[in-house]
Amino acid sequence: MIEYRENQPLDSVEIARLFGASGISRPTKDIPRIAQMFANANLVISAWDGAHLIGVCRALTDYSYCCYLSDLAVDLAYQQHGIGRELIRRTQAMIGEEVSLILLSAPGAMAYYPKLGFALADNAYVIRRKR
Repeated sequence: MIEYRENQPLDSVEIARLFGASGISRPTKDIPRIAQMFANANLVISAWDGAHLIGVCRALTDYSYCCYLSDLAVDLAYQQHGIGRELIRRTQAMIGEEVSLILLSAPGAMAYYPKLGFALADNAYVIRRKR
């Protein structure tokens, strides 16, 4: 049975392992950067199979108007079982109906998010990171 935990401190090495196992592109060899990414998030929901971290959703929110979902990762061995959907559902439950949930999709995941109720936005702008 999959267990979900809200805002539980996570080990940066385990997060990097999960990112690698999920196929998401993140700086998995830069553990201090992974640690900083999660230290500065204010909403993290994790999925566990026993003691094994199998999914994570990391977000930044004001709990009033908007929430940026910056990471959604599920171990490839556990994908197609509704874990990503549940991580997003729990995120929405935490932020409430008056808060917009915003994300930037990886090109390979563009078909996934509309299935979860996300609408494609054509009015977004990005200044890309340098590394």
